[in-house]
Amino acid sequence: MTIKRSYQKDYQKNICSMDKVLIDTDVILDFFFDRQPFAEYSAQVIGLCETDKIKGFVTPVIFSNVYYLLRQTARHDKVIDNLKQLLMITDVLLMDKEVVSNALNSGFNDFEDSLQNFAAMKNGEIDVILTCNLKDYSKSEIGVLTPESYIKSIIASH
Repeated sequence: MTIKRSYQKDYQKNICSMDKVLIDTDVILDFFFDRQPFAEYSAQVIGLCETDKIKGFVTPVIFSNVYYLLRQTARHDKVIDNLKQLLMITDVLLMDKEVVSNALNSGFNDFEDSLQNFAAMKNGEIDVILTCNLKDYSKSEIGVLTPESYIKSIIASH
């Protein structure tokens, strides 16, 4: 588990407030495709967004990638309906020239994750990035957790 900015010690005391989380593409895909063994915790994260227990954020890149991958297995209208439901329970981070420039110059190995990281940083309110690929965010200045670690932290704090 990689947690930066002394997030680990602050995490338990802040969990009662509404966390603002960036939900990475892989978490959304685990939910939609019921990919095991990650689907259960991804579904719980989505459920927390749906019940307003946490504030979930995604990026335009996530919508594009999820559309592309879901479209390979479902009709356009069904995929659009799923994305509309996702949009109802999440907010979308802004991406602009500054975000792209920071991502290009960051040294991240995964450009998509770099874009998402810098969109979250520019927002300034994201508490944690939820991803199954912790190594992709090793250069992030924002705390990074898997959905499983995040959910287990919530359970342990209550």
